[in-house]
Amino acid sequence: MNQISNIKAFDQEVSDDYAIYRGDSCEIIKAIPDNSIHFGIHSPPFEGLYKFSNDPRDISNNEGEDFWRHYGFLIAEMLRVTMPGRCVSVHCMQLPTSKTRDGYIGIRDFRGEIVRAYTDAGWIFHSEVCIWKNPVVAQQRTKSLRLLHKQVVKDSAMSGQGLADYVVTFRKPGDNPERVSGGFDQFVGESECEPDRAKFTSKDDRRNWYSIEVWQRYASPVWMDINQGRVLAYRGGRAEDDEKHISPLQLDVIERCIHLWSNPGDIVFTPFMGIGSEVYSAVEMDRFGVGIELKPSYYAQAERNVASATRRGDNDLFSCAVP
Repeated sequence: MNQISNIKAFDQEVSDDYAIYRGDSCEIIKAIPDNSIHFGIHSPPFEGLYKFSNDPRDISNNEGEDFWRHYGFLIAEMLRVTMPGRCVSVHCMQLPTSKTRDGYIGIRDFRGEIVRAYTDAGWIFHSEVCIWKNPVVAQQRTKSLRLLHKQVVKDSAMSGQGLADYVVTFRKPGDNPERVSGGFDQFVGESECEPDRAKFTSKDDRRNWYSIEVWQRYASPVWMDINQGRVLAYRGGRAEDDEKHISPLQLDVIERCIHLWSNPGDIVFTPFMGIGSEVYSAVEMDRFGVGIELKPSYYAQAERNVASATRRGDNDLFSCAVP
């Protein structure tokens, strides 16, 4: 951990709980030692969809081969710094095409492009989950022709479903030297699993039942129970002189992935920190968060968000006496 925190950048904040850096992730990641990261999670720029800043170093300002060359460098570096047998999760979605950019209206398999980029770099495609999104909310936000009911009435050949989110997870080849062990003692998401205390004769029985119930929800190939509105404060990350898009990843998604693929005390890394969601969640869940962000206004908001994180410690749902 000390090796990771000893990195120089345009700006940095290092504490006992996290280390965050403002700078180019393609440069800063080179200072992270081999096999030192236990788990990684990030949402990369969606190539060609949004521009996050005017900085020429910003990967979101690249398209086509340039985008994949820059992101491919990070994919290879993340393979180097991740421990053998451990995972990195990538949040993504399929991308809408446009007549202006692509010559047609449809969708593009960005999720598949990410999978191919990671497997080409040597990662193992480990798992994926689809995250349900409300098509009515998406229609109101995007005004997408494909989601308009009047388009169904006019010509439904141009109509289509809303675009879900995905989390695709990759594993570094090799044997994991530190097991990610133990069941689940808390649930993240809507509609909490609540143990019926009268059914069990011991705290251990109740704990085991609860862990199984949580796992069955997490193991679903479609997550229908993510709180879409549970995100960090982000309005302070806006800058007047660049693209206005901010879309923080939901904390429910981040925390589920951290629960699944890391232990308390592990190092959780993100090369696209944004407003600090992944580092914040890592600290809250008793991990050590490491993040890199290029954009000054995002980094400043991340500083504020991460500084407000509080380690939850041992919050045992099953500490009360058995009836």
